[in-house]
Amino acid sequence: MTENAVFLGKAQIQEFLNLKYANRHGLIAGATGTGKTVTLQIIAEGLSDAGVPVFVSDVKGDLSGISQPVKVKDFLTKRANVVGLDPYEPTGFPVCLWDLFGKQGHPIRATVTEMGPLLLSRLLGLNDTQEGVLTLAFRLADDEGLLLLDLKDLRALLVEVGNRSKDLSIEYGHVSKASVGAIQRRLLTLEDQGAANFFGEPALDLMDFLRTDENGKGIINILAADKLMQTPKLYATFLLWLLSELFEELPEIGDPEKPILVFFFDEAHLLFSDAPKALLEKVNQVVRLIRSKGVSVFFVSQNPLDIPDSVSSQLGNRVQHALRAYTPKERRVVKVAAETFRSNPDFKTLDVITELGIGEALTSTLLKKGIPGIVQRTLIRPPCSRMGPITRPERKAILRQSSMAEKYDDAIDRNSAYEVLHERAERIAKQEEKARRREEKLKKRSSSRSRSRAPTRRRRRSSRQSVGEAAFKTAARTLARELVRGLLGSLKRR
Repeated sequence: MTENAVFLGKAQIQEFLNLKYANRHGLIAGATGTGKTVTLQIIAEGLSDAGVPVFVSDVKGDLSGISQPVKVKDFLTKRANVVGLDPYEPTGFPVCLWDLFGKQGHPIRATVTEMGPLLLSRLLGLNDTQEGVLTLAFRLADDEGLLLLDLKDLRALLVEVGNRSKDLSIEYGHVSKASVGAIQRRLLTLEDQGAANFFGEPALDLMDFLRTDENGKGIINILAADKLMQTPKLYATFLLWLLSELFEELPEIGDPEKPILVFFFDEAHLLFSDAPKALLEKVNQVVRLIRSKGVSVFFVSQNPLDIPDSVSSQLGNRVQHALRAYTPKERRVVKVAAETFRSNPDFKTLDVITELGIGEALTSTLLKKGIPGIVQRTLIRPPCSRMGPITRPERKAILRQSSMAEKYDDAIDRNSAYEVLHERAERIAKQEEKARRREEKLKKRSSSRSRSRAPTRRRRRSSRQSVGEAAFKTAARTLARELVRGLLGSLKRR
């Protein structure tokens, strides 16, 4: 390590990464087992020594060892002597451990609003129609002042969109309930993968990635990504979100003497695999412009062709480990990789790429005025820190001593869209219940009044006689006739 450069190793002469041009981004490529992880490790060590913070995703779980001094072995001492690393001193470097799931490091959280509909659509694998509905939902949240912090907020908002689909279609455009249902199902799948831990508060303050320790060494932020790799869309979306947030928040500083942060993106092909055009344009924009914010991005991948040409053309610093060329397709990859270097008259780059041993690489870094250096066959220097993971007690000790524990370890659930919409639904339900009861009372009162106003009718007496009445009347009539006959008979006899 020199004052203004990171020592990489030795070719005909010693090779360095010039810190002034480190923010022109870089590429570390090569087949599995050729030494990419060690190259990443020694660059991170050199940057930390220079006071530059680093962010790196630990895909295989090996990079956590950078916090501990290396156990010196003969082959490491021999390599140090060959490349001229003097003195070679075992050294541990300051680290901060992070984990999206909060198991192996401090939790990293982001709000749903910060993620935005574009990246969230990528994460959910939505089609254009579904992405349009999700964008509409975010717009509705903005218009109605609804905070989208975690996944339950988003789910509640989508229920609201579905219930008000007819009204919203007039103002925002067609809302398909089928699309709302599809998004909800994707969110359930995302929750099953553990992504609910990522969305929420306290959200990450990016300035916590830009720290140095009391000795002026840059903190190496290590993201535990071994489990995260099982959900590659979440991994790629998170890292793209992180780059986008850095781009949005950091001020323009032009070309500094050294970067303010160097970002290593391991398994870079996951970022570009099956990515829609809009997302690729976003990546290209961020990579192209973020260097003026003092941020450098190194892509780490097995195949250099995994990086699109629009992005690869912006990677000025290159370390190419061995590639295999057994098939016609692999030979085409080797040819393209060789053509990206400024040729060296001492050897044929195309031949050397397949001949490199473990710990060897073709290197080309930017020189004065940003001119690409001639490609060199370089023996990479040995790391000063441990090659391999830390133990569980060592991890616990690092987390216990970290100043980030108090800030991030405990989640916060404040009043947001879920609570607001739940309260609104309860209020509406109560109002509807009151209206229903009022209507029932009015109906009862109206019915009672109708009965009281109806005229009273007299009961009609029946014209039919009872059996007794009829017999009495018959007997009376018979007696009268007998009396009349008797009277008339006596008169006649006289």
